[in-house]
Amino acid sequence: MTVSAEKMEFKTELKQLLYLITHSLYSNKEIFLRELISNAGDAINKIRYDSLDHQEILEGNKDWKIKIIINKELGTLTISDNGIGMSRETVIENLGTIARSGTKNFLERVKAQEGKTKPELIGQFGVGFYSAFMVADKVEVLSRMAGKPEDGICWVSDGQGEFTIESRAKNERGTDVILYLKPEEKDFLESYKLRSIIRKFSDFIEHPILLEVAGEAKKPEDKDEILNSQKALWLRGKSEVTQEEYDNFYKQISNDFQEPAKVIHYTAEGMNEFRVLLFIPQTLPMEFQFGEVKVGPRLYVQRVLIMDNCEQLLPPYLRFVKGVVDCADLPLNISREILQQNPVLERIRKDVVGSILKALKDMKKSEPEKYIKFFSEMGSILKEGLRMDFENREKVADLLLFNSWKTPADKNITLEEYVSSMPEGQSEIYYLAGETRAQLEYSPLLEVYKSKQQDVLLLLDPIDEFSLPYLQEYKGKKLKAVDRVDSTKADSESEILEATKSRYNAFVEYLKGKLDSLSDVKLTSRLKESPVVLVTESGGFSASQERFLRKIGRGQEGMESKRVMEINPEHTLVQKLRDLHEEKSDSPKLLEGVQTLYDLALLAEGSKVHDLGGFMKRVQEAVLKGL
Repeated sequence: MTVSAEKMEFKTELKQLLYLITHSLYSNKEIFLRELISNAGDAINKIRYDSLDHQEILEGNKDWKIKIIINKELGTLTISDNGIGMSRETVIENLGTIARSGTKNFLERVKAQEGKTKPELIGQFGVGFYSAFMVADKVEVLSRMAGKPEDGICWVSDGQGEFTIESRAKNERGTDVILYLKPEEKDFLESYKLRSIIRKFSDFIEHPILLEVAGEAKKPEDKDEILNSQKALWLRGKSEVTQEEYDNFYKQISNDFQEPAKVIHYTAEGMNEFRVLLFIPQTLPMEFQFGEVKVGPRLYVQRVLIMDNCEQLLPPYLRFVKGVVDCADLPLNISREILQQNPVLERIRKDVVGSILKALKDMKKSEPEKYIKFFSEMGSILKEGLRMDFENREKVADLLLFNSWKTPADKNITLEEYVSSMPEGQSEIYYLAGETRAQLEYSPLLEVYKSKQQDVLLLLDPIDEFSLPYLQEYKGKKLKAVDRVDSTKADSESEILEATKSRYNAFVEYLKGKLDSLSDVKLTSRLKESPVVLVTESGGFSASQERFLRKIGRGQEGMESKRVMEINPEHTLVQKLRDLHEEKSDSPKLLEGVQTLYDLALLAEGSKVHDLGGFMKRVQEAVLKGL
């Protein structure tokens, strides 16, 4: 029986609120389809749960499905389900009041019961339905509650503050939401566009989503096209998923052609339950070389995509990790698009980060060759964790691989291995940065450490020198750069005899006067074979740091840190120059020798000689004299 339509007003100032929803709340119009499909899935889950005690409400129909019906002639898009349906009272209550959620009330009722499996629902906000008005200038809802064949109801509104409601026959239980699309939104009647939206947002809804185009001829043998895969791997146990399924899913979400290096799949239980399926790639993802790098896994709430990249769940130094986190306990804002900062989110983030670092540690231990390959590709990114993740700084440090002068060029050493092999009496971890091993392993700065058989880490990655100081110490051992004035007690002038200092005072002052690009000149005991070396004062940029900053356009000419030149009073060349200064301090040969000494120091630290032509001429003359 059909009753005349009754016009009613919304119970709140819905006209203003609807304007907010349709113009500001959602950032993407496509979201409307996700919301309506999610509501349909919730309705099916509700009847599945209620039918545990009341089988009769199924009416012999357990073929769960969500149908998307395109009618280009009428300009309508229908989202239909065979779920629990609504009565007249629930339609008025749930669709006539903004932010009134039947799902939320249903959840509260379910929580009061024990001993039964609770359905998984996401429609907890009561505004998702109204996103339909972003694309439709009229919405019609035809619904019939399960077990009530005579109670069909039709709700119609243009979203301007009023709605009409009338009884209307409906043969099958469930709800049809019919959108009369705005003229400019008719592209939502194209099947290819709907397929794309559903694959993006609703691919893992557990109920099949079918597509039907009104007016298209269909043969009896034709099967309905299912638009969603329904294969949410993260909701299955690890033993139920094959490696091939993991590989295919990873390739689908990452656009990588290779299999992942590591799969992280688990369910966290306790105060908050959430499911995690993450992948560590073998090589640097293509987007790092071509395109914008996005941080964070996909966030799902009960199979429904909420965010493509949830930055709140992963720190930037783990941005190479791809995957999915699914949790029903995350408090979203009412548009279900932006997460609020809260303890739940922080607990998930902490757990996920810890799991990734543990997986990397396991890979380093059990699959060293695979880890070395991974680290060669993504180690520079991982090292950023020393600077930005104080809580996990030492865990990140455990994952780092280095060169050292005592380690063969084709091998790596960890900080743990370095500390365990330190000779007795060594209290610090020494390091030296530069562009190549060939440059560093013969550096004059290593001479004193080689003489004591103390290892020195050779930092060949530009980020090392910027990130390692944030670690400060490891296993109780402080980290020290050997190219600094105060890098070790062995470098100080205190070990040099006063008599030696006295003999060199005038020569040192001469050097200070002639080499004004230096901040100081000192005698040193750190050199064993070389005549001279340049070091950086504490707090200044090292030579390798300055070269890197200039390379990336961050350094400027004339802003270099002044170096301290340390000279070896035991070296023959230094002694001869001192003697020449004592004999004839204004000798041109003395000045040429001093300039050559300085140029040799520049080359030793990897820097360019300022006057290359003059240096080459002096070297040629020196070689000719020696022949």
